[in-house]
Amino acid sequence: MNDRPRIASVTYADIDAAAQRLEGVAHRTPIATSSQFDALTGSQTFFKCENLQRMGAFKFRGAYNALSQLSEDERRRGVVAFSSGNHAQAVALAGRLLGVPAVIVMPADAPAVKVAATRGYGAEVVLYDRAAGQSREDVAGRISAERGATVIPPFDHPWIIAGQGTAAKELFEDVGPLDLLLTPCGGAGLLSGCAIAAAHLSPGIRVIGVEPAAGDDVQRSFRAKSKQHIPLPDTIADGARTQAPGDFTLPLVLEHVSDIVTVSDAEIVEAMRFLWERMKIVVEPTGALAVAAVMQGRVDARDRRVGIVLSGGNVDLKAAAKLFA
Repeated sequence: MNDRPRIASVTYADIDAAAQRLEGVAHRTPIATSSQFDALTGSQTFFKCENLQRMGAFKFRGAYNALSQLSEDERRRGVVAFSSGNHAQAVALAGRLLGVPAVIVMPADAPAVKVAATRGYGAEVVLYDRAAGQSREDVAGRISAERGATVIPPFDHPWIIAGQGTAAKELFEDVGPLDLLLTPCGGAGLLSGCAIAAAHLSPGIRVIGVEPAAGDDVQRSFRAKSKQHIPLPDTIADGARTQAPGDFTLPLVLEHVSDIVTVSDAEIVEAMRFLWERMKIVVEPTGALAVAAVMQGRVDARDRRVGIVLSGGNVDLKAAAKLFA
């Protein structure tokens, strides 16, 4: 991914190929339903439980798809990734499964449970101080230059996007066409990949991305139709603390996505509480973004068949207890 020619875009054929690489490796995660949620929202909603994916999030799909396409020489030299947590764990686990050494650059204030899990999967963790203005891209770039390691970005690469799109592919295969599909949105890797799959498998569907209100970089970019940068977001949705969409993801969002909406941190907590208490599903704040949007009426789901991707379940239980308190 360092010197490799950049691929022009991502197609459904790329997602289909990724699904074949992931078959028997990634979990085909279950679909959950809730009569209480349907009654509350007037919808028929299907939840794609990526919180039950290997390492606890959809990120495993993109990471494994990317690492599995590296050359033997690239595998030997290893990879470096930067992430607040789920991509970190995904690359660490994919590296362990494929025999690829992995170095993960993580912020010093990343959830402790995610740092511990990343190390537990066998990766080397390098911490940086984002509050002091350090750039994770710069740190990863330096490590890449020193070691010859391939950089595996968290969302802005065709192989990552194609892997993430397999979550929606499975959803449509299991439940059929839908009227709406909502996914959490950080850098828009999951959103853009799922939108490509949706356009192919459920023509006419509306695809909606959901961001935290404090981290609305993709919504601003969607409205302006050009990349917009924001300051580092202060939100409990740590997986969506991006400051700008990617060079690959934004064009795909503009082509395939119908809208981007936002929800507040308080609304995220309310959605988490519903998922935990009523559906007995442990979902992290970022994973509950799309649920919050439907619960709060940001998207009109009445009389519609709706798909929601629950993107991850890697929760710091001490932090969650404080949120619920």
